[in-house]
Amino acid sequence: MTSKIIKGMLGSAAALAITASGAFAQEVTLKLHQFLPAQANVPKLVLDVWADKVEADSDGRIKIDRFPSMQLGGSPPELLDQAIDGVADITWTVVGYTPGRFPSTEVFELPFMVEDARAASCAYWTMFEEHMKDTEFAGVKILGTWVHGPGMFHTADPVETPSDLEGMKIRGGSRLVNQLLELAGATPVGMPVPAVSEALSKGVIDGTTIPWEVTASLKVPELVENHTEFEGPALYNLTFVMAMNQDVFDGLPADLQAVIDNNSGMDFSVFAGGTQSDVDAPVRADVVEMGNNIITITDTSEWQELVNPLYNTWVADMKGRGLDGQALIDQAKSLMSGECAGATGSL
Repeated sequence: MTSKIIKGMLGSAAALAITASGAFAQEVTLKLHQFLPAQANVPKLVLDVWADKVEADSDGRIKIDRFPSMQLGGSPPELLDQAIDGVADITWTVVGYTPGRFPSTEVFELPFMVEDARAASCAYWTMFEEHMKDTEFAGVKILGTWVHGPGMFHTADPVETPSDLEGMKIRGGSRLVNQLLELAGATPVGMPVPAVSEALSKGVIDGTTIPWEVTASLKVPELVENHTEFEGPALYNLTFVMAMNQDVFDGLPADLQAVIDNNSGMDFSVFAGGTQSDVDAPVRADVVEMGNNIITITDTSEWQELVNPLYNTWVADMKGRGLDGQALIDQAKSLMSGECAGATGSL
């Protein structure tokens, strides 16, 4: 046996012995990709908190490199496929950026459906595990499912009644939001959140639908002066997923898989939705301080009457996809008012 082979065998044995002894543990670097600037609230208060916790819980064996603002290339609607295809190991995205592809998630995007982001995020995870995990999201590992706080209007001209939207070009974040805008006589303009600032500044759109939370990083209150919010259930909400490449997860040692799993799922989903929603209040307070015009709709009956047809349309659409839309609506409402009411989650 040659000395080169012997040295190689000894080297391998030594490496195995060191690994087995724990003196040198396997290290994994994961790429986390998303569409917002690093200083925006979701990256800062949710994604970084999650990544830091995973790194700490793995004793540094997992390192998560963060790539904000689509730094790995592509566009926001491609993020979920980037996780599936391995362009990134983990991605966070708006489900509605791929309209109709994950139809069951849309139950939480129906108008005046959601009143509490934590309860809705809890219900979303519950229904994801029951209805979506092995069907619509088969082939990718979903780490968290959540919704943002109340969606609302931010416009150049005031919006108090549905008729005020007539003729306006308004950015919508999902196909259901776009349908809502059409019912009000507005022209919906589909675009990911990062494009909103430029579109407003150039007059491409007259306003946008987003929650308070993200307006600061997009400088929306500096570009338009009118903000229309709704008491009670939200005008709309958007759904999010945080996804991981399944093969990458499967290739991790069991103990590192456990670190990922222990920081994902129900608690993480409720934490993420609640944290994102909680930022609405301080951002709103800053806009009040700026002196912008905030319109609060206390009687939403006119708006609800306008958008009620969307429920029947959506149920019929789901039936055409082989899904029981009414059952999804009933289950979501039951969970949000029942076992998910008052949900709390933490990392």
